[in-house]
Amino acid sequence: MRSWMIFIFISLAILIYALVNFYIFTKGWQSLDGVRREWRLAYAIVFITLALSLIAGRFLERAGSNAFNDVLIWIGSFWLAVMLYGFLASALSDVLVLAANLFKVKTLQFLLTGTAGKLWTFIAVAGLILVITVAGFFNACNVRVKKLKLDIPKSAGQFKQLNITMASDIHLGTIIGNGRLGRLVDKINATDPDLVILAGDIVDEDIGPVIRRDMGKKLKEIKARYGVIGITGNHEYIGGVKKAGEYLEAHGIKMLLDDKVQIADALWIVGRKDRSGARFDGSPRKPLKDILSGSDQKLPVILLDHQPFELQDASANGIDLQLSGHTHHGQLWPLNFITNRVYEKSWGYLKKANTHYYISSGVGTWGPPVRTGNHPEIISIKINFTK
Repeated sequence: MRSWMIFIFISLAILIYALVNFYIFTKGWQSLDGVRREWRLAYAIVFITLALSLIAGRFLERAGSNAFNDVLIWIGSFWLAVMLYGFLASALSDVLVLAANLFKVKTLQFLLTGTAGKLWTFIAVAGLILVITVAGFFNACNVRVKKLKLDIPKSAGQFKQLNITMASDIHLGTIIGNGRLGRLVDKINATDPDLVILAGDIVDEDIGPVIRRDMGKKLKEIKARYGVIGITGNHEYIGGVKKAGEYLEAHGIKMLLDDKVQIADALWIVGRKDRSGARFDGSPRKPLKDILSGSDQKLPVILLDHQPFELQDASANGIDLQLSGHTHHGQLWPLNFITNRVYEKSWGYLKKANTHYYISSGVGTWGPPVRTGNHPEIISIKINFTK
């Protein structure tokens, strides 16, 4: 049954992808009514090549990573951003054509329906999308350090203050390689952390490119007094959670899957298995109260849960701080309006009852290596224990 569901999901995704691309292609083709046949043919060849590059690259990657596959994946990943803004521009043009014809706006009619006007509008829109995509790529590469100070009214043994650095959604793989990872490790180490948290989606789907590029060597360069703790996100399950978890454990990251660990006899770190895991391995995650069983909650308790759903569960179980990621805050504007509707908090700090929450926009990208409307981040959290 599960294999049939995956087959149906993939088939629907490919169908939607094909329909969206066909719509954008048709709008562009219509805009080139007045140009020579050779230019229209070139447009068709370039468009189809770009639209198929990601699918071809991901398919070939399964057989082994090489430079050709990497180029296809990079091109196709950028195309996803172009596709989104191409779709929005195409839909907007249809709305404007309807309005122009309804209200007899001659300037809009010329720009959107006249032969010369359509061509120049097409060139202008294509140029704007290119600028947005390139700017979004540089923004995605510029990871910022956000500082957060919190008070937790509990005693934490030897600690009066603890410096935790959190990074989520790194998405290591073909797009996020050793260069980006090395710069990230340097930024993490510069925060002088007592503890580093990697809050899920550490790898991007297939662990293969991570192993072939020996990215674990860079991960082992993270320096934290009390170690590095990670949890699974949905993407670890896509490529095989067992293999991904074993690789990360072998390179200095303690993975918590519905488990807890005590740090210096002073506080608890609780890590939940990602909620999507049951769809892949058939086993539901444990209730939070069962994971907490046997822990002394007079000590501070920090919960790691990749997807920020059901936030009230943490406050109901006496959690002091929950750290999550997953949302990317939409990654590409205007998708942040969707994540704002789906999640109680799509990005940033929140407090419910006595529980602090931080939902990160993440470090890396999924799909297009582009961010618009938000920026990638790591969080340096200074916790004061005030009791």
